[in-house]
Amino acid sequence: MPTVNTSFSAKIQFLQRQAASLLVYQSVLQDEVGVAFTELLQAIRYTDADARGCLQAYGKYFQALATRNQNWENYLIRQILICDNPFTRLAQQREFRNLPPALVAAAQYDLQVLQSLYGCSSAILSDWVQEVAYLPVSPVVWYTELEGVRVETNLSTWENWADGVEELAAYYRQFGTGLFAQYSALSWQSGQFIGIQYPDSVKLSELVGYESQRDTLLKNTEFLLSGQRAQHILLYGSRGSGKSSLVKALLNEYSQRNLCLIEVAKSQLQDLPKIIEQVRGVPQKFIIFVDDLSFEEDDDAFKALKVVLEGNLTARPQNLVVYATSNRRHLIREFFADRPAPKNHEEVHAWDTMQQKLSFSDRFGITLTFEPADQKTYLQIVHHLAAEAAINTAPEDLEHQALQWATGHNGRSGRTARQFIDFLTADLAGREGEF
Repeated sequence: MPTVNTSFSAKIQFLQRQAASLLVYQSVLQDEVGVAFTELLQAIRYTDADARGCLQAYGKYFQALATRNQNWENYLIRQILICDNPFTRLAQQREFRNLPPALVAAAQYDLQVLQSLYGCSSAILSDWVQEVAYLPVSPVVWYTELEGVRVETNLSTWENWADGVEELAAYYRQFGTGLFAQYSALSWQSGQFIGIQYPDSVKLSELVGYESQRDTLLKNTEFLLSGQRAQHILLYGSRGSGKSSLVKALLNEYSQRNLCLIEVAKSQLQDLPKIIEQVRGVPQKFIIFVDDLSFEEDDDAFKALKVVLEGNLTARPQNLVVYATSNRRHLIREFFADRPAPKNHEEVHAWDTMQQKLSFSDRFGITLTFEPADQKTYLQIVHHLAAEAAINTAPEDLEHQALQWATGHNGRSGRTARQFIDFLTADLAGREGEF
């Protein structure tokens, strides 16, 4: 069995004890990279006869870093900045001077420990593996630049991480922690948040034809971002008019101002109270986005959304609004059988019940109406998108083709215009490729 150099064997043992002693930042080492790091330390310390276990552990560690596209040092900094733990959660909500002293002391201790682990770079680990495995050269070291974190707080420049605990707390208070610090777009699925790594890239500059509705939506969103009491908004109207795209475009416009979009399916609306409590008190501003909203009678989702819109004994957080889209002005389906007849003796105030159903949309503070696009608006959208795509087609030819497309497909709408321009762009590129 290879003999481990006594000097770095003691260093490895020290690092292992340090890692095991973390108080509030344990999760930093609990994902794939952190586990691979601790397993590699163990494999180097207890190298087997042919060192295969050690080499396999290094390969697992290298692959974990490559998958994340981060080196060890950058990974560790990123995990600290997004870590969700009792210290980081409380730091979002309180001034530093009001944090429990024991929690601050625990964070300082952990930062000191993590700085020791930070010093154990991949280059050092590679050298240790080379020595215990008697390799002629050291294994390849994964290296990349720091990506995906804000540069306002960069621990790598700090001489003593424990001394920077107050600055780190201020970072959490400004930018949040956990998934909210990593993603500006999330969806709620099966009782938990799921980060959306590649949100829709649609921009406000691409959307034309409904400027008045857009301006109202932007103004209300500005209220939300400035800490004012913003209104819930219902966007209803014809299919393909850009209602959903307009809401999604807000993310690309305001994500740098801590706006976060949470997509909630109608089937998940009963979880709204749980969602609201999880976003209460964090620095981000949230739009709960519900697309294609409509309800059946006695729908539990209807009742849950009604509580959010109207409020209950629990105060509504000011960092959250609901933006919903629908093709229906009256969100609860009504049948002629629902309308009370003079002989109807089943309910004394049946008309009141029906009106309650029909007036549900009024519970939104603002309702934006999207009328079907007329020919002028449709062609305006087509010309705008053609200019964005740098399509050099004679205006009269472009309009002729666009109107033919609308007739043969889904009628005049912003969606139809986008589909036409996408098809035309691909068709023109194909023709150029033939020459």
